[in-house]
Amino acid sequence: MKKYLLATAALLFAATSASAADMAARPYTKAPAMEPAIIYNWTGFYIGGHVGGAFRGNSNNVLGGGDDGRFMGGGQIGWDTQFAPNWVFGLEANYSFIDTSSSFANRGLGSVTGRLGYTWGPSLLYVKGGYAWADSRFTNGFTGDGGRDGYTVGGGLEYLFSQNWSGKVEYQYYDFGTTSFVTPTFAIGGFRNDEHTIKAGLNYRFNLGNFGTGTF
Repeated sequence: MKKYLLATAALLFAATSASAADMAARPYTKAPAMEPAIIYNWTGFYIGGHVGGAFRGNSNNVLGGGDDGRFMGGGQIGWDTQFAPNWVFGLEANYSFIDTSSSFANRGLGSVTGRLGYTWGPSLLYVKGGYAWADSRFTNGFTGDGGRDGYTVGGGLEYLFSQNWSGKVEYQYYDFGTTSFVTPTFAIGGFRNDEHTIKAGLNYRFNLGNFGTGTF
């Protein structure tokens, strides 16, 4: 009986070894390569253009036309730097021509502003403020043609939809102080010269120093 059990065990061992030898080796499968995560970076110089509308403030309806909108268009140039890591600080200069035939109007608006924004992914929400200048046409008793200094504040939303292109929607308020006038009866008066603007713009971004795989 003992010999029978030993013989049976030997046969089972031999059969198991032969079966294991006949099994094919497991094929090697390479893990799929992971795509690099896109890193959006706003640092760099940009140049662009914009179109929109300008609306006189409620306090200067003496000019006529109330707060009816006028077409405006122009350009901007600026620089941004991203830090900490979701904040963006920048400087921007822009000028807008205003379509008007009035003898009492601002023909153009310019500004040099700083801006501070918060970015998440390709989006940037920002506020801005700084120096403003108006190319004014005021005649017939007003304080004359020429430039007027003031200030501007505003904000907007910008979206980085490719490595070099971004679009924005922006509100900007301009205040140039009080404009004085004298009527034919020598009555002296004045009004606040201010403008509300809404603009849509497109920027080309040079992205200097932002080279690298997966970087926008």
